[in-house]
Amino acid sequence: MAQTREINPILKQVLELGPTLAFFVLYIRIKDDVFAFGGTEYSGFIVAAVLFVPVLLIAMGILWALTGQLSRMQVFTAFMVIFFGGLTAWFNDERFFKMKTTIVYGFLALILLIGLLRGRSWLEYVMADMMPMEHEGWMILTKRLVMAFVTLAVVNEFVWRTMSTEAWVKIETFGFPLALMGFLMWQFMQLQSYVIEDEKDEGAS
Repeated sequence: MAQTREINPILKQVLELGPTLAFFVLYIRIKDDVFAFGGTEYSGFIVAAVLFVPVLLIAMGILWALTGQLSRMQVFTAFMVIFFGGLTAWFNDERFFKMKTTIVYGFLALILLIGLLRGRSWLEYVMADMMPMEHEGWMILTKRLVMAFVTLAVVNEFVWRTMSTEAWVKIETFGFPLALMGFLMWQFMQLQSYVIEDEKDEGAS
């Protein structure tokens, strides 16, 4: 098994978030353009969505080369982007790429829900080393995160079906990530009573 290597956290963030920001910038620049390939016309959105695929794969390749690992979530996201990006290009229909977000959030909710039904928090399994917390706290957080993912999936369906493509791109790029980050920060503050304090810190206090 390859050993995990630490890299500069700023570089890590650039590689993880850069492709999405690149998609946003590219879309804004070519959103009103029409491109013809093989006798078929494609909107700027579809071209940006298709180009997002290699940009994401290159960033993931660099991240893997530098760290020696990729998370299951990163691999799953890449698969979804490739699959729905391919459908978007093949059918020349931007709806496939927009539905990707709904399916990703729905899948995450389903996976966590399956764990809950089995009396387990798979969040605890993945994140316990980063944030030691009592099992009850992880169960509460997992239940709330299931509801959050379901909410994001429903909101995405509402946004892409009722709003403009530009509005969806902005919400997809900034709105959903910021909402999820804010939700998690709020939950970690709410669940502080379940956090397991480090024994050294307790002794020093």
